[in-house]
Amino acid sequence: METRFLGNSGLKISSLVLGNWLTHGAQVDDKAAEKAVRVALENGIFTFDTADVYANGAAEKVLGRALRDVDRQDLVLMSKVYWPVKGFGPNDAGLSRKHIFESCHNSLKRLRTDYLDVYQAHRFDYETPLEETMLAFADLVRAGKILYVGVSEWYPDQIRDAAHLARELKIPLISNQAEYSLLWRVVEDGVVEACEHNGMGHLCFSPLAQGVLTGKYRPGETPKEKTRAAHKAGAKFMRRWMQDDLLAAVQGLRRVAEEAGCRMNQLALAWLLARPNVSGVIIGASKASQIEDNVGALDVTIDDHLNALIDDVLGKFVVHTQPEDHPKSPLQRP
Repeated sequence: METRFLGNSGLKISSLVLGNWLTHGAQVDDKAAEKAVRVALENGIFTFDTADVYANGAAEKVLGRALRDVDRQDLVLMSKVYWPVKGFGPNDAGLSRKHIFESCHNSLKRLRTDYLDVYQAHRFDYETPLEETMLAFADLVRAGKILYVGVSEWYPDQIRDAAHLARELKIPLISNQAEYSLLWRVVEDGVVEACEHNGMGHLCFSPLAQGVLTGKYRPGETPKEKTRAAHKAGAKFMRRWMQDDLLAAVQGLRRVAEEAGCRMNQLALAWLLARPNVSGVIIGASKASQIEDNVGALDVTIDDHLNALIDDVLGKFVVHTQPEDHPKSPLQRP
């Protein structure tokens, strides 16, 4: 397994990260989830990404149980705060000092650990002063509850403002977690530049566009049972990709993958691993065998010729700028 520094920090992570959004505590049973974690560890993946909101806290609990017998110092654990978990009281969401402190405490308890390696602001909070948010993170760093700070799905100006405050507070803001894939490249519109300028690395989620880039969803066909597109929680996130003309275009990546000597999923992951400013790519797995298959991406080289072929195949279906009707963060807390 390749290791990379997360941003300009001294923290090393596995270049492939196991995430458990839409899987642990929801799509797959606990035994299958724990097996996936074991297989990830066996394949050199030691970095795990979760969030308090995933399956309303259940995903963190499953991960905590799965890692209970692993030496903590051998792991990098990352979680997030912003969305409400179970409760919908006036302070149960956002990035207020109160919600950050309470959420961190609850995440540590569910994960069975004394600290998080990276604690991430899951979205930007327009209703809380950024100074309050960053000071809360700073106090958690000084208390030893978190080691590094990250953000997720923030705009360039928000990243720059947060980085300025982080320097003033002398805390390590080292990452931005963002959706990034062959089909969704909006981070290349200013976000990557803001991160590079401020020493932050990218953690990429949905690298396979929720499975669309594996080629398993074909135009005109109903998604097979137990696939993410057939699951209620996953289907709503995939609606934008489940268009016949787009799915037909994606099938064209098969010949590109064949030329590269790999599978379609490996092509998509290798492409991301070769992009500037990418520190880690977050993979999910409903089956342990998917992890072993995805690790094969580390042996794939993406050159200029393959890049050109990919762009030619996907063409107009690539999203380059953030759609106005799809903002990164809600203007009001949930």
